[in-house]
Amino acid sequence: MKPILLCLLALVLKTSVNAQKVDSIYFNLYTDSLKKGQHNYINMDGKLSNGRWMPLTARDIEFSCTTASFQGNELIIPGDFKPEKVTVKAVLKSNPAVWKEITIWIKQKPDGPLPTQEEIMRDLKKDQKNKRNR
Repeated sequence: MKPILLCLLALVLKTSVNAQKVDSIYFNLYTDSLKKGQHNYINMDGKLSNGRWMPLTARDIEFSCTTASFQGNELIIPGDFKPEKVTVKAVLKSNPAVWKEITIWIKQKPDGPLPTQEEIMRDLKKDQKNKRNR
């Protein structure tokens, strides 16, 4: 009786482990360009063999870029970076045959000044007044 229970337990454990296997990986970027002088988080998702999705980190993925450096999932673009784009490669550590590569553009123009609280409130009041007058 014990050997049968051990076999069943082993089968259940094996099925559980296989259900958690990452079949494929995908970039899930929050932006269409990266910023210079910042740490840019590179988000990766893994599709499991059971169809579910799981976020992946540098524990799961080996990130590389020939023109910039990584710290964990963060791609560091120096402030004086000259290229217009970077190519990032992500390789699944548990199965190096699973990998993706993507080209991501670097934002070239600096961010403009943000509006002040007074400017925002003035514009909101102006919009509300325009809606009432229609």
